[in-house]
Amino acid sequence: MSGYRDVAANLRDAINQGEYPPGTTLPKQEELSERYGVNIKTIRQAVGMLEAEGLVTPIRRRGTVVRERPPMRQLGAERYSKKKWKYGDTVAFIADREASGRPWNRTDQTQTVALVEADAEVAEAFGLEPGSPVYERARLVRDAGQPTHILTSYYIPEYVEGTPLVDPTPGPAGPGGGFAVLTLQGYEPDHMTETVFARMPTPEESDTLELPSGEPVMILKRRTYTANDLLIEFARGVHAASRFAWTYDFKLPE
Repeated sequence: MSGYRDVAANLRDAINQGEYPPGTTLPKQEELSERYGVNIKTIRQAVGMLEAEGLVTPIRRRGTVVRERPPMRQLGAERYSKKKWKYGDTVAFIADREASGRPWNRTDQTQTVALVEADAEVAEAFGLEPGSPVYERARLVRDAGQPTHILTSYYIPEYVEGTPLVDPTPGPAGPGGGFAVLTLQGYEPDHMTETVFARMPTPEESDTLELPSGEPVMILKRRTYTANDLLIEFARGVHAASRFAWTYDFKLPE
């Protein structure tokens, strides 16, 4: 091997071909140095490159661990299909679990609900003055005990007062979740816009999602409207990037 890029390429191939499965630890740096005939500095640079790519992460007292492949499919429009929440009892995160062949239970989603002052982004979305009262429903979702994402929705109080959407009981807001509740209130979801982008997590997000060092998060911002373009929900999601694969299936526009 002539340099750290060559070592990184060899280790990358070994990881992708299953020589080092997800959750296993790479050999010690001294062993890798001897195997590839390079110094420790070169090995550290190679491992650093794989870490930056999200293939491995250093874990104290364990060493360099190969990251798990994304276990969860995050569906696109299909996760919001009306046949799931209007005519069934499947909310979006459960639809993702079903598509991924993974089980779920009610305690996989916990939430806090509070009447808060709208920040600038929430106020702009609803056409309110900053500081206006809105309901904030913040959910933390787990998969097999591991946090996967945070989703925080905001609602106009008069739309949801006295409904399951302001009940902090763990789990979805009844059969069909929040969309079914809004429908019963006379605000049936009809269309939405979503924006997705990546950034590094805040310290609080990193702690809540139990993220390894250097892992980014995927940010989802969602606006849900009725058929007459009334905004009924504004939501912000923070997803652990390594724990999801985002899938969209759609017809190409003319």
